[in-house]
Amino acid sequence: MEFAPLIKEIGRGARGARDLDAEQAQALFGAMLDGAVPELELGAILLSLRIKGESAEELAGFWRAMQARTARLAVPAGGPRCVLLPTFNGARKQANLMPLVALLLARAGVPVLIFGRHDFDSRQSPFELLQALGLPTASSLEQAEAQLAGRRLAVLPLARLNPGLDALMALRPRLGLRNSGHSVAKLLDAAPGRSVRVVAVTHPEYLDSMGQALLAQSAEGHRGLLMRASEGEAYAHLRRRAQLYGFVDGQRQDLHPADSADLDWPLSPDCEAEANARLIEAMLDGRAPLPPRVAEQVAALRQLAEG
Repeated sequence: MEFAPLIKEIGRGARGARDLDAEQAQALFGAMLDGAVPELELGAILLSLRIKGESAEELAGFWRAMQARTARLAVPAGGPRCVLLPTFNGARKQANLMPLVALLLARAGVPVLIFGRHDFDSRQSPFELLQALGLPTASSLEQAEAQLAGRRLAVLPLARLNPGLDALMALRPRLGLRNSGHSVAKLLDAAPGRSVRVVAVTHPEYLDSMGQALLAQSAEGHRGLLMRASEGEAYAHLRRRAQLYGFVDGQRQDLHPADSADLDWPLSPDCEAEANARLIEAMLDGRAPLPPRVAEQVAALRQLAEG
């Protein structure tokens, strides 16, 4: 594959660059995931895309390349779909309640797979938090499947699902920036037709681009919940007006309450793993109040998983 002609198209800056078509994007991203792009060209491609931004066609091509290389997860038969809950950031200033969402769903009988990676020195590791809650990472896909069938909750490193994508995302500390892998990873579907993906975005403009992608993918049987993230993690912000959008069979559904408004809800600074875990346990046991925004997110995911 010749990379220079593609770099020439996408590398002319935000105004002068041209978008790739879906077929070109799929071939290029596939080569990136397969480790077939030399380092110099890979760096040029990643930074060009970072400056230009991914078009809808490019994102569609990237997604197809990723899906073709993603391991398939067996979901317990005869029950709800499996909620796929990504974690790529970790807590910074406030408690991370992503595991609370997972544990509430599992308690209700909805299987949940938490997957991701962590390479932010300035943030608390979500995997250390999960360990403090008695939820260590599974050592294999088979172990994760057994845990889903048993306790309804499993944790997997991204490398077990898509090694090439994991390697691409691992370049962030070296390059100093996120890359297209971080965007497309939110759309990963390890159980097509038996899953609900949670796609949490930090910046409002990504609600549009990710919404377009989810709408098209839902027409092919890939369900999803699109929402605003909290510090980059896939749980609803405790104060912000709820934005929960479901995507099923080519249709978008508003799943947040119609009268949603900003809330004056306390934000816990307990982001260190042990303190964060104890807070989540208190919320699960009823010793601390359950944030309404988290309850709304769980209800929306149950609707998508059980419907």
